[in-house]
Amino acid sequence: MTDQPDIAPGSSQGTSHSTTGGASYAQAGVDIAAGDALVDAIKPAAKATNRPGTMGGLGGFGALFDLKAAGFTDPVLVSCTDGVGTKLMVAIEAGKHDDVGIDLVAMCVNDLVVQGATPLFFLDYLATGKLSVEAAATVVKGIAKGCAESGCALVGGETAEMPGMYAPGHYDLAGFSVGAAERNSLLPANIAEGDTLIGLPSSGVHSNGFSLVREVVRRSGLGWNAPAPFAEGHTLAEALLTPTKLYVRTILDLHAKGLLNGCAHITGGGLPGNLPRVLPEGLGVRIDGSAWVVPSVFRWLAKTGNVPADEMLRVFNCGIGMVLVTSEPETVMAELDARGETGFLMGQIVRSDDAYTLTTPVSFA
Repeated sequence: MTDQPDIAPGSSQGTSHSTTGGASYAQAGVDIAAGDALVDAIKPAAKATNRPGTMGGLGGFGALFDLKAAGFTDPVLVSCTDGVGTKLMVAIEAGKHDDVGIDLVAMCVNDLVVQGATPLFFLDYLATGKLSVEAAATVVKGIAKGCAESGCALVGGETAEMPGMYAPGHYDLAGFSVGAAERNSLLPANIAEGDTLIGLPSSGVHSNGFSLVREVVRRSGLGWNAPAPFAEGHTLAEALLTPTKLYVRTILDLHAKGLLNGCAHITGGGLPGNLPRVLPEGLGVRIDGSAWVVPSVFRWLAKTGNVPADEMLRVFNCGIGMVLVTSEPETVMAELDARGETGFLMGQIVRSDDAYTLTTPVSFA
């Protein structure tokens, strides 16, 4: 089922003109043979993501998953969908398709885990005007890599070749993920006044705000192959295409130990737009903006684009990709240290009518 092309299976391959003078799918711009070649190319990568509960292989009309075999007794399903946004434009213009598949997975599964759910399976949708088997296979192999790192099975998807819908070489991606949690382990739960906020660092811009990123790059006059001013040894494209960090295993491990009351995935809207989404009524967050050093990519964007600090915080993660809410901060910090991970003690839950308060400015200098 994964990446079956938007063409009729079993029809002629459409690689030669009709001997009767009639129209063919190939003449209309759809290459069935390329779609079949893509499916063959990605089958091993998809198969490698199988996990307990996966049923059947690729090529069916739907994917099956056995929750009982996955170990659940009283599960609640959690579902998410997302895309990569205009970060794809950087990948397309730079000809670098290796990691956008990881972005696609991360944007979905990072949303699942903040609700206490284990990602179970993933489906992708790739749409293009004319299918490039090489580029599409590279993208889907990145999707499979992200799934494998998240313990999530790549069970299906669709590749749609739609002549005239997209500019030459362009494509779009959408991802769909389903997870499950035992009914009594859903998050957020028991968030209370006095809880501590711990920030986990991002790997970079992740997959939000790239329309502004591209505008700043345009103003800078730099090409995608120019050395990145903020990342020595990397081109601008390589640095900006650093894939979204996957937080799945860290959060699931902490949650299994009963250490989390809630989490917030910091995506579009930044800290002020995402932290209030996990709060009970009557509570707010108080953030110390000096608790972490803003990574150089964000400082470069702010300076080069003359972007105000409040706009930076509203558009980007600014170095914090996930925020944990806990009543046991010392234990969580020790657990993170044992995993070789960094955590920033960045604020508290307070009783307030204001959902978000920044007590100390975030510096982009």
